[in-house]
Amino acid sequence: MNVNEALKLYLVMGSTNCPRPATDIVKEAIEGGITLFQYREKGEGCLKGDARHALATDLMNLCHGAGIPFIVNDDVQLALDVDADGVHIGQDDGSIEEVRRRIGSKWLGVSTHNVEEARLAVQAGADYIGVGPMFMTKTKADIQEVQGPSVIRMIRDYGIDIPIVGIGGIDVSNMHEVMVAGADGVAVISAISQAENPRASAHAFKTRLRSSKQTCTKHTINHS
Repeated sequence: MNVNEALKLYLVMGSTNCPRPATDIVKEAIEGGITLFQYREKGEGCLKGDARHALATDLMNLCHGAGIPFIVNDDVQLALDVDADGVHIGQDDGSIEEVRRRIGSKWLGVSTHNVEEARLAVQAGADYIGVGPMFMTKTKADIQEVQGPSVIRMIRDYGIDIPIVGIGGIDVSNMHEVMVAGADGVAVISAISQAENPRASAHAFKTRLRSSKQTCTKHTINHS
């Protein structure tokens, strides 16, 4: 699977985002059609040490059993320890170049909020960028100023053709705006992780993605 295909429906979550066991929610989300999973274990009451490692391993096994890439947020050592498919880092998570050096050919995603951050991420070796927040969201306490899908359009207009996933406050009703702006996919947290029926929620996103397909800009990249 190349990066573009993997980014289509990107679930981000950890144990603190779940009203039920994380393994149950990820299993249901996989059945509903997610294409990539990022393990983001942050916030009050998040797992540490062996428990963190054990959940990462369980979630990765679920994903790999379904042919879905498994990415770890921020924690490079955990990603290496469990042999994840990649790492996603934010602007305050250290040197992009250093993370690239440590993970080798694994996928590297970088959170960006404007054209300059996107340019620097590409220059430093990112395989894809997350751009946001697209809309208001309460999931992340450290949310940046909302710029909306227009920031993706600005990044594309600048000439950056690296795969992009939009994130932040995205739901089925507004995801089309993100896709037509130039994103390859959407990343969601609570819209699936806290849904009454994660399988049905993921399926609704997948259905909406199909209907948006003909009007979305296509960008392709193969991961070697």
